[in-house]
Amino acid sequence: SGCGGGAPQQPQDLTAPLHELSSVKHVIGVVSGKGGVGKSSVTSLMALTMARKGYKVGILDADITGPSIPKMFGIKEKAYADEVGMYPVKTKQYGIDVMSVNLLLENDTDPVLWRGPILGNVVKQFYSDVIWKDIDYLFVDMPPGTGDVAITVYQSLKLDGIIIVTSPQDLVSMIVEKAVKMADLMQVPIIGVVENYSYFHCPDNGKDYQIFGESHIEEIAAELNVPVVGKMPIDMEYASKADSGAFDQIDNEYITKAVEVMPE
Repeated sequence: SGCGGGAPQQPQDLTAPLHELSSVKHVIGVVSGKGGVGKSSVTSLMALTMARKGYKVGILDADITGPSIPKMFGIKEKAYADEVGMYPVKTKQYGIDVMSVNLLLENDTDPVLWRGPILGNVVKQFYSDVIWKDIDYLFVDMPPGTGDVAITVYQSLKLDGIIIVTSPQDLVSMIVEKAVKMADLMQVPIIGVVENYSYFHCPDNGKDYQIFGESHIEEIAAELNVPVVGKMPIDMEYASKADSGAFDQIDNEYITKAVEVMPE
């Protein structure tokens, strides 16, 4: 016996299997270093844009403690399960398949008071037990930061790439760098960075105002060698449409580049 001399240990494969009735071509994670940067909006806009292009799209809401996707799309009904598996709920327009913890809670406003390992298991179940039928692009709305659930997503879901969502506030370079390093560590390619709340376009005078300070995302992204694939303004319509459950009415030309660089 002794400590040395054995064969090198293979890294453990923690990838969760898809349901036998599922078919998913691409899994795209949408991440952010901190909350409140509009990650769910970007996830929904990416999904909408791909659905409008004729692709079959799903959204796995992995932000278990802050699930907002069903409300944005005005989904009222609950997810259905039988002995075969769980079935996502489709959005009214474009038929995007959605799975979120809010579709399982009796009341949408009930808080989810679960610890990290349980949250991680729920995300795995959303991937493995839900029947994702003929999906071209499954977008995963990840919780902000680098905690338990984010690590589970990286390890358990076969991610084809991630989109990092940020806003032009202080510490943004550190936050983007953390997200980039985590993706590198987990060997997941970075599709690009989307900056949200970049500026406010004033309808009265046609000028753009950088309310959150000057954007440095181009320099930061260049230093980290990741492309900037979208810059979204502050748009009051987004908030009102999200609140009223009519997010699928939004047309967004600011992330066309992000859509162009999606894996084929």
